Amino acid sequence: MSNKKDKKKKGVVQEWTDALIFAVIAATLIRWAAFEAFTIPTSSMEKSLLVGDYLFVSKVHYGPRTPKTVLQLPLTHQTIWGTQIPSFLDWIQLPQFRLPGFTDVKNNDVVVFNYPAEEGFPSDMKLNYIKRCIGIAGDTLQIKNQEVFINGNRVEVPEDSETQYRIVSKTQIGKRTLERYNVYAYDHMNVGHYKLKMIPGPEGKFSYSAMLPLHTAKELRKLDFIESVEKIYAREDPSVFPQNPNNVWSIDNFGPLYIPKEGDVVKITKDNWSQYEDIITKYEDNENVVFKDGQLSIDGQVQDTYIIKQNYYFMMGDNRHNSLDSRYWGYVPADHIIGKAVMVWMSMDRNPDASAVRWRRIFNFID
Repeated sequence: MSNKKDKKKKGVVQEWTDALIFAVIAATLIRWAAFEAFTIPTSSMEKSLLVGDYLFVSKVHYGPRTPKTVLQLPLTHQTIWGTQIPSFLDWIQLPQFRLPGFTDVKNNDVVVFNYPAEEGFPSDMKLNYIKRCIGIAGDTLQIKNQEVFINGNRVEVPEDSETQYRIVSKTQIGKRTLERYNVYAYDHMNVGHYKLKMIPGPEGKFSYSAMLPLHTAKELRKLDFIESVEKIYAREDPSVFPQNPNNVWSIDNFGPLYIPKEGDVVKITKDNWSQYEDIITKYEDNENVVFKDGQLSIDGQVQDTYIIKQNYYFMMGDNRHNSLDSRYWGYVPADHIIGKAVMVWMSMDRNPDASAVRWRRIFNFID
């Protein structure tokens, strides 16, 4: 009698175990080959995408990548859920290939990719970033007074793209006005603080800086108590890519910069080494790279030119003054591309003064 009960219990346990294993395998395959969920963690894409948006990222658009780091717990990335314990071992690294997709990365696609500048991780285990692909391989990019030009043609600014403005007002701007024009953002370090900072201005006036999309700036200019709403332009910054002391670039006035494509033959010089250094030393599996006195050698072989092995892309956040993007760390290699962001399936507002769910954003397709 007891043997029958034991067999029955084992049968139920075995069924649930088999079902769980099947579910994990199915979810892992779907996550690898078709779609993956992604959360917007920062405001770098505001207001096109908001902190608290949950996205579906399509792997089928550009084609899924074959696994590189195979010793990894299923359905994890970098760490085990809720801990700082690594979820992978880098003992085995396989060559990585991309299966066929039904499109290539295009200008203005919203793309999820592995953050190329992160150190200490295999490429497929680096942090996941999301930005807009401004330039593709073979393009020449230039930014003039915040206007982006690709191959000499002006790029339309995304409707909700934010940048920094200086607002001069006759009176102090109140909470109601900020809420009406959506000039606020939840900051987890300062709960409920509005993103309007007081800055020095004309005597007797109130002067602020704020991150705004163009249409909000136009609406604010119509208010009787607002004297002016003008863009603030970034100064020259030696930390912007490619960190060449001869460049006097900033995030608002940048380039022209060529974006390398597979097969390009490049003559490496002292003047352009900073532009190609990461490509040659980090992204293309070269060994024993030495650049000295203007001369490049790879694995002991002196080279007058270098042939680019894969395509590269230039990514920027829609929040142009609050985005750590290619203007600082350079190109994104093709093998770092994860997929295309296609839809917001859920959106949660973390501002405690607001409704928890942003109903209007649910099931919105991403432009």
